[in-house]
Amino acid sequence: MEIVAGVHQIRLPFPQDIPEYTNVYVVEGSKGNLLIDSGWDSSETLWAFREGLLEERLKFEDINWIVVTHIHPDHFGLANKLRDLCGAKVAVHVVEGELVESRYRDPDGLLREVKDELSVNGVPQAELATLKEVSLWMKEFASPELPDVMLSDGDRLSTGPLEFEVLRTPGHSPGHICLYERRKRWLFSGDHVLFHTIPHVGFHPQSGANPLKDYIDSLRMLEELPVNFVFPGHGPVFNSLKLRAAEILDHHEQRKRAIVKVLSHGLKTAYEVATEIPWKPETGGVAFADLVPWERRLAVFETIAHLKLLSFQGKTAKIERDGVAQYLARE
Repeated sequence: MEIVAGVHQIRLPFPQDIPEYTNVYVVEGSKGNLLIDSGWDSSETLWAFREGLLEERLKFEDINWIVVTHIHPDHFGLANKLRDLCGAKVAVHVVEGELVESRYRDPDGLLREVKDELSVNGVPQAELATLKEVSLWMKEFASPELPDVMLSDGDRLSTGPLEFEVLRTPGHSPGHICLYERRKRWLFSGDHVLFHTIPHVGFHPQSGANPLKDYIDSLRMLEELPVNFVFPGHGPVFNSLKLRAAEILDHHEQRKRAIVKVLSHGLKTAYEVATEIPWKPETGGVAFADLVPWERRLAVFETIAHLKLLSFQGKTAKIERDGVAQYLARE
């Protein structure tokens, strides 16, 4: 649908009958149209994109830029096929561009690093192989081609009437970007700010040293911007950025308190902490044991990210025994 004049949202389905959607946005301009994100590389996604363009009376050939907020497959997967159809250039932040090779083209080294990270944080051997390989199916739905243009924080992209500023917002992914149109007060937020769910922020081999600190710093930076509309990568468009940011920050404060409470009873690995705190608070809370394997891996990575931030803040300490990291509360 046309959300505001000249901005069209197309909802693209996930593969394998997963009941989720990625929002992509076509922004019209006198210099050609800008596409923000691309969805998964699947025939269903490509067909849905084609049908969305037809419904909005838009054309493939009018798209001359495809800007990807981050290289997770639900945002980057179809970008290169759309480039071929549109003749457009694909642009990502330079930090994300440098991860394409190890994530999609030659992932063996990354998989070993993921296994090592899970192992050192206490994942039992019986579960290690499953959690290591649980995301391999996604590789089928992402084209591994490198982007054409590497963006930097502060770069500007013009469609003619509109000028978008590239804002690096690390956390969910280390080179995640938002696009900000200052005159209209529009923020295209990718997965950095979502309305119904808390964006995943986890520590892993490609996350950076302290991803949750990066995420919170980025969110507080966005809070200072005058914003009329937020166009997220999933869920509804909304206009209450400051309120939503406050809710997300409160969630992380509650999660930190829950972790410190668990650690006040003794030394724990990140895996053990993850098993003792509730997940999916937006749905009322789910026990770790009731999560599917992919969600359990995300939960462990999120727990490590919180422990990294708590250690940085001096609220926890880490020791290693026999190659396994354990944490304790300082207060």
